[in-house]
Amino acid sequence: MVTFELDGTAALTNREKSLLSEAKKLPVVYNEDSPEMTDNMEKAFLAARKAKPYRGEPLTLYVSAATIEKAKGMGEDYISILGQLLDKAVSEYRVIP
Repeated sequence: MVTFELDGTAALTNREKSLLSEAKKLPVVYNEDSPEMTDNMEKAFLAARKAKPYRGEPLTLYVSAATIEKAKGMGEDYISILGQLLDKAVSEYRVIP
């Protein structure tokens, strides 16, 4: 898999624009690695997106080893859990004068 992220300043060449135009005309090809989505699959996909929307900004934090070990005990998705906890803490934070 190749991942490419446009930085907003990149400009496509005429060749790249042409290739994209031609690619839009090609039919979608399904196979065992990429099957056509059934109605149930689509519903599951949408439910998963709703439950865990892809938004936010990547963040690097340094926390104690004890915190990491405790978080790992919360399950395989402990990083997501830590993100939710941080979101909740920030939303409830109040400055005490």
